[in-house]
Amino acid sequence: MENTTLNVEGMTCAHCKQAVTGALKDLNGVTDVDVNLDSGKVDVTYDTNRVDIKQMEEAVEEQGYDIA
Repeated sequence: MENTTLNVEGMTCAHCKQAVTGALKDLNGVTDVDVNLDSGKVDVTYDTNRVDIKQMEEAVEEQGYDIA
């Protein structure tokens, strides 16, 4: 398992947190997601054999948020 931190712009509320968390957890290989609305940082634990950072970034962007 690996850990990475995504810098996500545009998250402001609980709905934003749910949308980003749900999109990432739907990816095969993501095991844990921790969203910090104040900092805009999203810590992700994932299996590098099943998912990569590009896929995670695309899942977040599909929810309408930008990756910094």
